[in-house]
Amino acid sequence: MTELGPVAWPPALIRTERLVLRESQAWDRTAFIELFASPQVRTYLGGPRPRNELEREVPELPGRRPGLFVIDLNGAMIGAVTLDRRDAERPGHVRPDAGEAELGYVLLPEAWGCGYAVEACAAALGWVADALPGEPVVLCTQTANERSMRLAAKLGFTEVERFEEWGAEQWFGVWSPLMVSG
Repeated sequence: MTELGPVAWPPALIRTERLVLRESQAWDRTAFIELFASPQVRTYLGGPRPRNELEREVPELPGRRPGLFVIDLNGAMIGAVTLDRRDAERPGHVRPDAGEAELGYVLLPEAWGCGYAVEACAAALGWVADALPGEPVVLCTQTANERSMRLAAKLGFTEVERFEEWGAEQWFGVWSPLMVSG
């Protein structure tokens, strides 16, 4: 995936009612390892990675890159929201030149069911609307991932198409700040 383009990074902290979206810090390393090693988190993302591999491979300052927001609850990382350019080679696009901003997110299982994902993703979408005015944002998830499908609907994504990828049916949708504000 490629970077979002001409945006200032890192942005100022994004505060919601309960959360802070921020750049990663060294103390987030353990939570990153938990996310990648968790069978629950990685069910629809290719499966968990072995913890011993992650302990060796995850850098001391993980996730420090444009487009990655740590989801912070009361000073602790509970997940991450990512915004990257969708690879042109992958199926699913809404622009002829491809490369749309793509929303991704992962939360630790103990943070599921509390509305944190929708709160964090809505804040990230608001940031995109300000940083890249008029930019459509896409989201792709397996249709079997019912939680992700519900989240896409809550955030205002509309279905564009479905296709097979990685041996599973994928749902592909788009969100546009113009659709939300207009």
